[in-house]
Amino acid sequence: MTTDMKKIFKYSLFMVFAVIMTAGVFSCDDDPGVDNYYTSVRQYASDFLKSKPQFSEFVQAIERSQKLDLIGTYGQYTIFAPTNDAVDEYLRGKGVGSIGELSQEDCDTLVLNHIIEDIAYFTSDVDDGTYEHANMCDRFLTITHDSIIPEGQILPVYYINKKSIITHPDDSVANGVIHTINRVIDLQNEMLPALLELDSTISMFADAVYLTGLDRKMQDYIDTTYHVGSDSIDWTNDKLVFSTANDNERDNVAYMEKRFFKYTAFVETDEVLREAFKNVTDASVAIPRYGHVYNVDYSWCHTGMDSLRAMAAALYDDVYPEDSIYFNEPTNEKNSLNRFISYHLLPFQATYYQLTCVDGPDTNLPYNFARRKYDICDWYATMAPYALMKFSFPSGSQAGLYINRRGVMSRADERGVKIPGTKVLSPSESLSGSSQTAVNGIYHYITDIVFFGRQTQEDIIKGERMRFDATTLSPDFITSGARGHRTRDGKLYAPGGQHGNALTNPCTCLGFKPGSAANFEFTSATHMHVRNRFMTFWSYQGDELLIKGRYDFTIKLPPLPEGTYELRLQTCVGFSTRGILQAYLDGDPCGIPFDMRPSGDDPRIGWKSDSDLGDEDAIASFDKSFHNQGWMKGMDTYASDASNDGSKNFGTPHRDQNNTIRKVITQFRTNGHEDHYLRIQQMMESETNEFAFDFIELCPSAVYNNEFYTEDKH
Repeated sequence: MTTDMKKIFKYSLFMVFAVIMTAGVFSCDDDPGVDNYYTSVRQYASDFLKSKPQFSEFVQAIERSQKLDLIGTYGQYTIFAPTNDAVDEYLRGKGVGSIGELSQEDCDTLVLNHIIEDIAYFTSDVDDGTYEHANMCDRFLTITHDSIIPEGQILPVYYINKKSIITHPDDSVANGVIHTINRVIDLQNEMLPALLELDSTISMFADAVYLTGLDRKMQDYIDTTYHVGSDSIDWTNDKLVFSTANDNERDNVAYMEKRFFKYTAFVETDEVLREAFKNVTDASVAIPRYGHVYNVDYSWCHTGMDSLRAMAAALYDDVYPEDSIYFNEPTNEKNSLNRFISYHLLPFQATYYQLTCVDGPDTNLPYNFARRKYDICDWYATMAPYALMKFSFPSGSQAGLYINRRGVMSRADERGVKIPGTKVLSPSESLSGSSQTAVNGIYHYITDIVFFGRQTQEDIIKGERMRFDATTLSPDFITSGARGHRTRDGKLYAPGGQHGNALTNPCTCLGFKPGSAANFEFTSATHMHVRNRFMTFWSYQGDELLIKGRYDFTIKLPPLPEGTYELRLQTCVGFSTRGILQAYLDGDPCGIPFDMRPSGDDPRIGWKSDSDLGDEDAIASFDKSFHNQGWMKGMDTYASDASNDGSKNFGTPHRDQNNTIRKVITQFRTNGHEDHYLRIQQMMESETNEFAFDFIELCPSAVYNNEFYTEDKH
């Protein structure tokens, strides 16, 4: 942190202390007192708010917006209730003197911005990050925390969207929770490119977004052609409760009311970019981090944008020398600056804790991973042409979110490779004093430059086996909140209670109609939904895509650098409802149909446990033979029966379970700038069969066919 940043940080803490003292968190004369904040589980939210004089103006707004009955009935709500002083400040900013003078639209926005429906978030649930559920205006709210030490007492301070302080948290009511805030929640009304422009610390990146024309690719917001009618998301339709797994489980499915297009940007500050430019221009020899920088003329660089364009050219001309002819065409996707900026963009909105299955500030969770052997990670296609980005969340002292990192915890992996990657700042680590969430996206600060250079392609992509959870394969799964979605009652670690009553079934899953999930094409006879996350499912990361019926679907595979890869699927076998599948790659059949109904140790598959096989030589010999037959055991670094209750019991890894196995589909070669498509077809004449789609594995030949290293069991 620079000296100026430290000054800003100290000043901010001082201002926090001053504001909270004024707001009456401590024993000031105008403190309404504990009795005034009395919590009663017998009251609904509407009655609670009406009984407290300090909320009278907010209640007036709720009445005018006709939402008082909504929060006065059964359900779950998180309500951020601004005090009368906060509402008065808001009204002055609007140039009006009362709630009655607001336009109906402004009044509705005021109310709906402060209510999250379907779940009650206490401060103990989330204290750093973006709430998983959007508010009733379809916008996501961020909570960050700090602490102050008045009179030697450490007290937490919570902010909503960086500016609204929770002056009294966690008033429990019969249908949720109410948090008192000192300022009406400030939500930016700009699209993502315009919001970037408002941040003076990232002016070069923001200008480059417009120079490259990428701003025009981030203007979409709502799909006006999308319509689902009576199937829309309310989880009350018993006809949409689907039985699965031999009728042992039932998923309560509904569909999105609206389909949104959103984006995520990872942004370097001007200070970070200037430092990176110096590192590149000072490189007289090959530096793996930046590539080969030879005799580049930087004398023409007189502005920050000149330097950024020159640096982008130096970095990408090393990898794509044939595209240097596009240097003066910044809107061309092969232009180096265009590649540099578009590689920072994802075609979906993802909060800090949505990019991996670490879904909150307790970074020890989930315990399902053997974190000393394997860092939690996911890969995503960026908006740059044919370019992947890896996200890792290691445990230990270096815990946090990283881009293009390789290693395990703080050390090298088993092949001796350690690449530190670029850290993504969490909301509380962010220097921004305002919300980083736009109408159609979000941005995160990063601590160093990222680009799809030689090291990333060779060591991060082609040097590692990549697992793409099925719930990450469409931007719509993430933007909609389907991936990582919890149960109706907010649970994550224990299923239970699955039954046919849609009103009370906790397993609320999001369904997708044909045409509503990018990268997927499927027939009208195909039903598809993303299951809510259960860390006790027999599935990697607790996430699963459930596909039912006489299904026939095609997936656009993630982009890959030039090379040879093996394509694999993991699923849970051993259920009579699973069915017989035929796979095709780019239209060509991949072998004969394979039956997913037998358990792994059935002779038709032939799985054998390591303990029965005996020594390592016998295990290695079986693994090779099993692979030649088109199957592989699951990983030894993930267990579905881990104890996530604090006991830290890892449980039984997938490798030791005969039902969590991988199917080898085929090997194929790509030239690095072409699309590939996997088609899965149900071969049985049945409407009830299902495919529990866990993940796709894309394994480079350098991993599965390496003369020095046998592919590990992780």
